[in-house]
Amino acid sequence: MKRLFDITFSFLLMILLLPIFFFTPMFIVFETGFPFLFVQNRVGRGGKPFKMFKFRTMTVLKVSKEGSFDAGDSSRVTSVGKILRKTKIDELPQLFNVLFGNMSFVGPRPEVQKWVDIYPERWAFVHSVKPGITDNASIVYRNEEDILSASSDPNFTYKNEILPQKLELYEEYVRNNSFFGDIRIIFKTISSVLFK
Repeated sequence: MKRLFDITFSFLLMILLLPIFFFTPMFIVFETGFPFLFVQNRVGRGGKPFKMFKFRTMTVLKVSKEGSFDAGDSSRVTSVGKILRKTKIDELPQLFNVLFGNMSFVGPRPEVQKWVDIYPERWAFVHSVKPGITDNASIVYRNEEDILSASSDPNFTYKNEILPQKLELYEEYVRNNSFFGDIRIIFKTISSVLFK
């Protein structure tokens, strides 16, 4: 049921949001040139790597595809990128990941290998399910960049404070996930984006 929902809903959303998929790349290219997509290696179900897609919101940095840590650093965020991040439009290309089967609509957010290697046993449990575009941790830490930008050491804050709490929420999802629970998370996400 979940896979059927993922395929059907992602396809319908892509049709509904076709104008955004058409104009967003134009705005990105007009401001800072190609590429308009940001492609990064992430770890998925079973610990297998895959390429996750986003609309590019920062100036190009080649090493970022391997997992550079830019959270909290807004110096490279473009003018268009600020709008895309605030509205979460930058995440929409992950609908292709859902169609391809790398991701689901709801599930633990996929991380880069660097952060998976820090808590390997906990991630092994989390990776028993597909990663998702959204989950409870995404809602709780919607202002994650603000937290990290206020930190004197963003790497330390993420590693020792934010990531362990995210993992707790991921593990709770794996233990208790259900189709109707996913639907609730989707509505909570929409509410968070529109009204907060």
